[in-house]
This record gives sequence, structure tokens and C-alpha cells, in this order.
Amino acid sequence: MELLRFATAGSVDDGKSTLIGRLLYDTKTIFEDQLESIERTSRDRGDEHTNLALLTDGLRAEREQGITIDVAYRYFATPKRKFIIADTPGHIQYTRNMVTGASTANLALILVDARNGIVEQSRRHSFIASLLRVPHLVVCVNKMDLVDYDEEVFNRIRNEFRQFATKLDVGDLSFIPISALHGDNVVNRSANMPWYEGSSLLHHLEEVHIASDRNLIDVRFPVQYVIRPQHQTNRELHDYRGYAGTVAGGVLKAGDDVVVLPSGLTSRIESIDTADGPVAEAHPPMSVVVRLTDDVDVSRGDMICRPHNQPKVSQDVSAMICWLSPDHSLQARGMYAVKQTTRNVRAQVRELDYRIDVNTLHRDETADSLSLNEIGRVQLRTTQPLFIDEYRRNRVTGSFLLIDEATGATVGAGMML
Repeated sequence: MELLRFATAGSVDDGKSTLIGRLLYDTKTIFEDQLESIERTSRDRGDEHTNLALLTDGLRAEREQGITIDVAYRYFATPKRKFIIADTPGHIQYTRNMVTGASTANLALILVDARNGIVEQSRRHSFIASLLRVPHLVVCVNKMDLVDYDEEVFNRIRNEFRQFATKLDVGDLSFIPISALHGDNVVNRSANMPWYEGSSLLHHLEEVHIASDRNLIDVRFPVQYVIRPQHQTNRELHDYRGYAGTVAGGVLKAGDDVVVLPSGLTSRIESIDTADGPVAEAHPPMSVVVRLTDDVDVSRGDMICRPHNQPKVSQDVSAMICWLSPDHSLQARGMYAVKQTTRNVRAQVRELDYRIDVNTLHRDETADSLSLNEIGRVQLRTTQPLFIDEYRRNRVTGSFLLIDEATGATVGAGMML
């Protein structure tokens, strides 16, 4: 079955964890002992209802404060599709965790409290989801039960968000009025909102088209490891030379002509192997071993692609950066380690072009640094060439991490322009 990854986003106490708990509960994908545990904990806390948010808020600090701190991943499946959920924090202090959870998502659920409407974190997370090129955005207007399921409240929030979304790069935008606490329009259509003619959230998740979201045109295969068996008595195994990695784009087939970067040497794909045996073709995000007909020099960090469809090879990088470090700010002329696909280089920040105000999307061109959770455009110069695609074209080859060389901590997430 097809796999859909989606992330929740929004402000504190908009009901993200409760919504996921409701999805798991109503699709009957939680165990009886889990349900008994959260029912017992809810009674001990004096909650009026079974607190389904406890299914994802597993840390003690999260339960004590009633907020999500870390990204919690949950899995469930229906007869139509498999799902991986990333429950991300809403507090501004943990925006970097939201970036982590949304970076691999096919779809983002932006939750909005019907009583409060669009707030700063709603805009912040929507902008980040747009920046991360999450293909599908669903705005869930939650807690409709607390506004008497008023259609006017839903319409006002929908119109306000649509106006804000005109400044974003969003390809697919949908709106669903829900009550995560009571299950209205979550798994089944709600009788409390007869004015809403759309589908339930689960039906939308099952039916949204994601097959065309992946780049199946530009062949990109970053080499992670060279497989060369040693001390084998079998001559065929002794002569085996394969290049392991995850397909980042396009479709690889036996017999295809390929070129290896950065050397520029050409060859042809002899076979494609997996843990389950050889396959005729490979596509994202399959992990495979590619064998070539020629003994060319290929090592970790190299990239296999098509001769007439190659990424840009450059040491000058223009990118949007989300700064993740609470201890240090990004400074012009600062040196960092860069990890892009399987390639590791060093880079200097040559210039900070501007910092973005996520509320107004105004560009502050006088900014000289980026602090925790701030986003800006930078120019980098790397010590060795990178194989670059625009992030909008390929989210794998178009992204990278900035790493503090002294501590080894990841301090920034970048998206190529």
C-alpha cells in the first residue's frame, strides 16, 4: 500500500496531539492496554474526558505541562493507505522540532483553534511548511464544538488564512472544520455541521494524490557505501563491486547510461540489487545497490545520474536557512561543516542577504545574524563542489545541514534556491 507521511502543526493547545489520538482511537489502531493506561491517567489527573493527547505526549514534562516538546511519531493504517504521523510541538521555543517533523512530510495539518483564529504560530508553521515544500496543506479549524459549530466562524478563519496563503508557495490547500475532542469530521462526517459539504479528515488523507509529488524525472543516486566483498571463495562474489545508497530522484533501470560525478566518468547500469534480490528498476525512496558494467572510480559522496540530466556542480550556494541552535547565532564569515546527501564539506557564510519576519513575511536586509528559530537567505562558499538541485525540484538533493565543527551539533537546516 501507498505510504503517506503527514505532520501536525499550529500553536500551543490547538489540539494537535488530541487530533492524532482521536485518529488512532477511531480507526481502532491502539491496543487495549494503551487505552486503559490513558483512561487511568486521565482519571488521576481529573480530566473530564479521556485525554487522547496522552497517546503522543509520552514525556513526563509533556504530560505535566500539557504541551508537546519533542516530535512524536505514530503509525497506523487503513485498508486504503499506510500513514506515518509526526506530532510536532506548537511552542515557538520548539520550532526547530517542527522543522524536523515536517521536512519529510507529504502533507501538513495546520490546526487552528476556532476561538482564537489565525495566530502567530499558525502563520509561522504555515510559512515553514511552505518553505519546506510540503506539497499538501490541510487547515483543520478545531474546537468547533466550543463555538457552537458556527459556520460563520469557520468561513471567517478560512478567508483570513486564504489571504495569508497568497504570500506563500502552496500548491494544494484544503479546509476542514473539526472537533478532535468529540470526533466531528475526523474519521466520519459530523451531523453537527450539515453546512459543511466536504469530506472527513481521514477520507481526505486516504484520497489525496501524492504519487506525482516525487521527482521521477531527474535521476539522482548519491553513493553512500561501496560494497566490495573480501575473502570470498566464490569467484563471482569476489568480483562483486556495488554502490549502495538511497534513490533520491528519477528511475534507475538496468541498461541505462549513467555518469558519475564529480569525475565525469561514464558507464552503464549492469544490475540493481536489493535486500530481497535483484529488481528491474528503482525509484525514490528505495535503498538499493547499483552495479556498473565498467570498473570506474566511485566512492562515498559521489553521485550517479544521467549524462544529459545532471545537477548543478558548484561551490557557491544560495539557500534559505532555518537556524536551530539555542547557543550560537549564525554570523557572516562563520565556518561550518555541511552535510548534503552523502557528501560532507566545509563552508563559509559569505553573506546574510536578509532575515524574514514570519508574521509579515517582510525581508529585513539590515540583519547581520540569525538566532534560534529565525529564517533567512544566505550565500555560502564550500571547500569542495556540491551537486545541487533547487529544493523546489528535489527535496533530497536540494537540502543540507549546517554543523558546528567544535561540538558536532546540527545548528541549521538549509534549502537550496
